[in-house]
Amino acid sequence: MAATSRVSFPFDNLPKTDQSFENALENARSGVRLSVDDAVELLTTGTEINGINPTRKEKVLEAADQRRAEVVGEVVTFVANLNNNITTACNTGCLFCNFKDSAYLFEKKNNKPHGGFTKTPETSRKTVDNALDLGISEVCSVSGLHPALVLDTEHAEILENSPETHDKVHYKSAKHYDIDPGTYCDQIHAMDVDNVHIHSITPEEAYHAKRGTEWDYRYVYSKLKQSGLKSVPGTAAEILVDEVRDIICPGKISSSGWVNAMEAAAAEKIPLTATIMYGHVENEMHRAMHLKVVRDLQDRVGMINEFVPLSFVYPNTPLHKLGLVSSGATSDEDELMIAVSRLFLDNIDHIQSSWVKFGNSQGLKMLSCGADDFMGTLLSEEITTRAGGQFGCFRSFNEYVDMISTIGRIPAERTTTYDRIVEIDTDNPPFGPSLGPRANGTPMF
Repeated sequence: MAATSRVSFPFDNLPKTDQSFENALENARSGVRLSVDDAVELLTTGTEINGINPTRKEKVLEAADQRRAEVVGEVVTFVANLNNNITTACNTGCLFCNFKDSAYLFEKKNNKPHGGFTKTPETSRKTVDNALDLGISEVCSVSGLHPALVLDTEHAEILENSPETHDKVHYKSAKHYDIDPGTYCDQIHAMDVDNVHIHSITPEEAYHAKRGTEWDYRYVYSKLKQSGLKSVPGTAAEILVDEVRDIICPGKISSSGWVNAMEAAAAEKIPLTATIMYGHVENEMHRAMHLKVVRDLQDRVGMINEFVPLSFVYPNTPLHKLGLVSSGATSDEDELMIAVSRLFLDNIDHIQSSWVKFGNSQGLKMLSCGADDFMGTLLSEEITTRAGGQFGCFRSFNEYVDMISTIGRIPAERTTTYDRIVEIDTDNPPFGPSLGPRANGTPMF
């Protein structure tokens, strides 16, 4: 039922239900907890029709916008943050990704050029230190799975003493590489300048940080928390249905592995975010099933602060180059994904619109489809840009205030966990961050 042109795969889970669109919409309007079938009907605007019906779509968007107003009001939040990804070196082979570079290219013996990077802990610390002077309150760090990256020195010793496992667990000593990335604990500790909020270590990275050991996820996250980790990004989720993961990221952790890691971080009292990356080979049933996994997880742990729908950016990715996709999601699908996320996830208050994925105008439109958060300043952005994204890598506070005010909403700076939200006095420019360790309201640039 997807509106884009994609290769058809013989999935077991298809967008077929015994529900009707009308009943699903009534459930959404009345606040009944939605079923997976309800979500499928809303995402497709009715499985009995082909394509998305514009009139029905608007009804879904209206219901979601009303729910947004009831839950969070008219404030649109954003965060003053920095992206500081450690490395692009990775051997996982995800077909939706163009961020990575083959790890062998980073080895000392290699003389082939590449456009990737690896940062030492010292470089990460300097990057964060400089950004703190601009007023950031958050450092977001999501990286490739460098073969030399390990949890800590103990982890390195375990792997060094088990040479027979190196190929199996994708480990190679840092001495083989031009630049030593240090350990995950080294990197988190280095970025923990002035107690800034460190948002890092996805479930996939946590798996990498325990590979070749009998450690569990909770042990990994406890060590990272001691090093300064303050929240976990729920990326690496993609679509939490294994028949989809088997196509787009067969080398990645399973859906249950992602859930187990998130539960472990929550057990360590580390706040979480959750995501979905849609618009590739999956269908609307997969999207709805993913939402159910996230809602069930939140029912159990109660630590997810926001949900972030990420529309697949395809041009430079292997999925596109291999002919498995010819486009990403349509704007109709994007709007319905935001809206149904708001209506289905009745236990998560905040839904994010990503200007990196959608651009300014469509990103603003999402704020009338159920979203209430507009991402962050970023200062730099590599993942979407390297996949073919065209919408830039920085937003100033002045831009945020102008855009959010244009649609009649209230701009506000927030912390990562939404525990502090400061509405911005739009009559008193220029505008700058106030919640970071060194922030004083001065514009970032």
